[in-house]
Amino acid sequence: MEDISTRENLKREIGPWALALAIVNVVVGSGIFVIPAIIAEGLGGAAILAYLVCGAIILSIGLCFAELGSKTTVSGGIYTYIENAFGPYAGFLGNNLYLWGGCIMSDAAIANALVNTLKYFFPALGDGTFRVVFLFLVFAGLALLNIRSVKHGVGFVKFTAFGKLLPLLFLVGAGAFFVEPENLKWVIAPTIGNVGAASLLLFFAFLGLEVPLSNGGEMKNPGRTVPLGIILGVSVVLVLYISIQLVTQGVLGDNFVVYKDAPLAAVAGIALGKPGTVFIISITAISMLGALGGQILSNPRTLFAGARDGLMPGSFAKVHPRFFTPYVAIAFYTAVGFVLAVLGGFQQLAVISSAAVLTLYLGVVLATVKLRRKAPATTGKAFRLPGGFVIPLLAASGIVWLLSSLTKTEFAGLGIFIAVFSVIYVIMKLMKRKMPPVQE
Repeated sequence: MEDISTRENLKREIGPWALALAIVNVVVGSGIFVIPAIIAEGLGGAAILAYLVCGAIILSIGLCFAELGSKTTVSGGIYTYIENAFGPYAGFLGNNLYLWGGCIMSDAAIANALVNTLKYFFPALGDGTFRVVFLFLVFAGLALLNIRSVKHGVGFVKFTAFGKLLPLLFLVGAGAFFVEPENLKWVIAPTIGNVGAASLLLFFAFLGLEVPLSNGGEMKNPGRTVPLGIILGVSVVLVLYISIQLVTQGVLGDNFVVYKDAPLAAVAGIALGKPGTVFIISITAISMLGALGGQILSNPRTLFAGARDGLMPGSFAKVHPRFFTPYVAIAFYTAVGFVLAVLGGFQQLAVISSAAVLTLYLGVVLATVKLRRKAPATTGKAFRLPGGFVIPLLAASGIVWLLSSLTKTEFAGLGIFIAVFSVIYVIMKLMKRKMPPVQE
């Protein structure tokens, strides 16, 4: 039987550090610039507990991704893991739930946030025409970059990752000199209720570690690259988030409420003077652009993988004869993202997006258990979770705990989405049965 990874005809350019930086680049998006105020509002100095809770949950989920990803040498990421464990129907739902609910809507939101951020420097972006032209240039530029070479896409991810990480670390270091120990005291008593509510909000800032794993067919030695890249990436994000929380809490204290919309800009102004505001706004823009670039680098591979397995139109599986990239999938993905960004009517779907990703994470965790029971012996150099099923069970419990805080409306929206695509799947199956078999 022909190896699918060979048939994909993609170049393997991504190593552990590139994967780790891609994870950091996608996860550390626009949310990092408002997270400290949101969490401190409910917990005050005890906000560190929410970070530790979310860190434990996301790391356990990441380790499940690591085991599955290290055994997967083809593109598709989260979709491929679920499809391998539970079959084509689950794979079809996972593919579309992730693509539409977890990716494209998020990209449109990031692009609009980028426009709003850059208005500080370029007020003309507030005009409808300039806004549309700018959004087109952003999406078209990132599409062209990723079509021409996965190496170019990875290079852009590395550049923007360092472009926001180094200044954020500098801000943390500068702000540390202005920390007042009194501001870090636990005034609000932590309880299961307030820590749970804060963790649910905070967890959304950790979403995205699965995005770079869609490039499974372009990774060097997945058995080593995937687990190492995930552990490094999640660890860097967790340390960075905790550092930012401690510094902003320590500098602003009770003034958090005053600077709720832009706490890091306030810290930069205090630590670096008036240029600090310009500095942090610039970093915000780089962060958003980098997150968008990381999404466009990886998410079209979900379309590519679905087409490869017959769950999406076959044209999405086309690989450019010169650049060896899934150019049709990239072009379609960015075109839809551009249209949604221009329309901007996706706020309600953004809520469903968060629920969709958590649901998919649960599917990945359950896939880890299913595939482990199906093939208990580890072959080759694949990564295997220590402790048997302990880590997957802890991850599943954490996800269910977070999902239990969703509203009835959010659950209903998720249910409607699944029902609609279930009908589409049945129709596609019926149409395939009526088609004549393909002669090989």
